[in-house]
Amino acid sequence: METRKKTFGARQIALTAMLTAIVAVLQLLGNYVQPVPGVSISLVLVPIVLGAALLGPLAGAWLGFVFSVMVLVTGGATAFFPISAVGTVLTVLVKGCCAGLCAGLVFRALEKVNEYFAIICAAVTAPVVNTGLFLVGCKLFFWPTITEWGKGAGFENPVAYAFLGLAGVNFLIELGINVVLAPVILRLLKIGRKQ
Repeated sequence: METRKKTFGARQIALTAMLTAIVAVLQLLGNYVQPVPGVSISLVLVPIVLGAALLGPLAGAWLGFVFSVMVLVTGGATAFFPISAVGTVLTVLVKGCCAGLCAGLVFRALEKVNEYFAIICAAVTAPVVNTGLFLVGCKLFFWPTITEWGKGAGFENPVAYAFLGLAGVNFLIELGINVVLAPVILRLLKIGRKQ
């Protein structure tokens, strides 16, 4: 795309700063606004995917890092800190950064085929990587507690609880939001660039 270059110019820096602020505000709002009780819906992955597409994988990783820091600072991982503070910080940082980085790599690999196909694939990649690495972190750092939480919620199988109880609904909603909004916003940005 024409916006992304090998070095960051003033326009890229301004866009990165704007997307950074949007990521921070959306994550802050996501912690306090729950349209469905018990289900936190994150819109944060949309600007991460857009930043990764417009500015490259490293910008995507940066925006994922900002998302991760906001999760840690605003209490989005509070339930996991008493179990393993190090595991919590590692899981949150790695999943956020990798979601942005991988979305950018997918977009870059596919953009010459078709920009809209590339943005949709990147929009799918971000929540898959984010949720997938969250589940890996659960297995590595929190599994005995996850097993107990699952039993308390009526799940005999901790894997079923991890997928259905912890990640399932949020993942599906975030995936749907990303797939719908990312191409629309990319189209609007392209229209704005032409004028």
